[in-house]
Amino acid sequence: MLNYIKKNYGWLIVAVIASLPLLPLFGMLQTELANRSSTSLIYEDTLETSQSLAMLYHISGEFSIRWMTAVLSLTPFYILFGVTNLFVRQAMGIATATWSLLHFAIFIWAEGILETFTQTNYIAGLIAVLILIPLLITTNRKSMRFLKSKWKKLQSLAYLAILLSLVHVALLEKTWAIYAIIVGIGFILRIPSIKNTILRKRQKNNLIG
Repeated sequence: MLNYIKKNYGWLIVAVIASLPLLPLFGMLQTELANRSSTSLIYEDTLETSQSLAMLYHISGEFSIRWMTAVLSLTPFYILFGVTNLFVRQAMGIATATWSLLHFAIFIWAEGILETFTQTNYIAGLIAVLILIPLLITTNRKSMRFLKSKWKKLQSLAYLAILLSLVHVALLEKTWAIYAIIVGIGFILRIPSIKNTILRKRQKNNLIG
């Protein structure tokens, strides 16, 4: 048991951090379901219900884009500091997809599937979620061995997912600038000339040290 924890401590930490906010969120969902079941068969939305759904939608959306931004920051973090962990990356990818799917499910529950196609920001969010589904399914070593070089190409679709998510959030006029700045810096650090310069400098410093 201790050996398992020692080997997978990064994965476990991410799993705990990603799961903790789900507890109060599921509590809110259960309360919402209880409120609905206690009303008449002809259900009419009240102001309290609308606020509750809006809060659920907002919380799940915030955690979705936070995890998406975090997982795309791992490569820049490696470029700058030389620290990487495949298990942590996989766990963060799973957290991203889980929160995104939950966010989409709450939206469908509140608004209905047809509402997804009524606004540009909703369509952008839908495409982002659809992209994350195959990424979630292939976030494992078995898929890496099966897909080989195609695995990285598939996983690179995460860049498109974050761009669509930023469009989704920006059009909703939510706080999006901080995520755009972090992602933008990450893209800059990925530029081959900048990346190679940093890597050479870090390698030189390590040799001197």
